[in-house]
Amino acid sequence: MIGTVKKWLGIEGVKLELILDEDAAIQPGMVSGLIRFTSMHSQVVTKVKVVLIEKYSRGRGKEKRVDEYELGNLELQEDIQVIAGEEVDVEFTLKYKLVRSEMDELEKSNFLLSPLVKAAKRLSAVKSEYRIEAEAKVKGTALNPFDRKEVKIA
Repeated sequence: MIGTVKKWLGIEGVKLELILDEDAAIQPGMVSGLIRFTSMHSQVVTKVKVVLIEKYSRGRGKEKRVDEYELGNLELQEDIQVIAGEEVDVEFTLKYKLVRSEMDELEKSNFLLSPLVKAAKRLSAVKSEYRIEAEAKVKGTALNPFDRKEVKIA
């Protein structure tokens, strides 16, 4: 009985780990890496979803606003056998497109206004953080294993 509940909840089941190189994985418009699956019991992963998300924050205190944008996603629809006690690595390459604000475009296109735009962004506490999230669907479980890693994009 307890074993069935553990399996249904994903306890002692498939664990997912994102493995990304610090610098080498990120190229303009593309990020690549590995998804490593491990498990205490043999199970089947039926789907994997990988997403690159930008967390864009601006303002301070009560005026602070935060938005999240999905810059790219990838779905792998294949059965992956995860044998108990063994590691299974799946390579992925995720294509993405950066979303630039009008201020970012002005900063890039006009070198005379660039220092003013940078100062305005600093005063407004504008900041972008990027992360990659991966989630796998495992046959016979209710809770899906997932992982997230912060990445740097220039």
